[in-house]
Amino acid sequence: MKLSIKQISLVVAAIALATGAWLALLPSQAAPQVRFTTIKGETLTLADLRGKVVMVNFWATDCVACVAEMPKFVAAWNKYHAQGFETIAVAMSYDPPNYVLDYAAKNRLPFKVALDPMGDVAKSFGDIRFTPTSFIIDRRGNIVQQYLGEPDFAQFHALLEARLKEPA
Repeated sequence: MKLSIKQISLVVAAIALATGAWLALLPSQAAPQVRFTTIKGETLTLADLRGKVVMVNFWATDCVACVAEMPKFVAAWNKYHAQGFETIAVAMSYDPPNYVLDYAAKNRLPFKVALDPMGDVAKSFGDIRFTPTSFIIDRRGNIVQQYLGEPDFAQFHALLEARLKEPA
């Protein structure tokens, strides 16, 4: 039996929808308890941000996709920060700190930018090696979404809006 392209597309869409529904039913995973050190010398933990919806974004200044998505993350932070959204952009351990400082200054990143010189934060999130990789953490400190590569920003905004309406 031969399937048309339309039929194949419908089957693929149904599988994707079922997989998404199945993943949505899985229990959330608690975010690791890590300590961030920002480029401004601040130290903070995810526990310090409990009650906020947090995105932890692993990126590098030499990552084309990371640099491409960064203005969209700035726009999301500008749109949702007053409602309780926080972003921590974690530079990978191989990224020279002066490059990170320069990029953050030139692009006026409004959110927290952290250095991870020993790779401890990346290891705590499952030994992140691929950039960009981002995690959305709900108000209770649970990872509710992981993105490998640039997210679908319509879905990303919808997820933020839904999570920002939830109680802490």
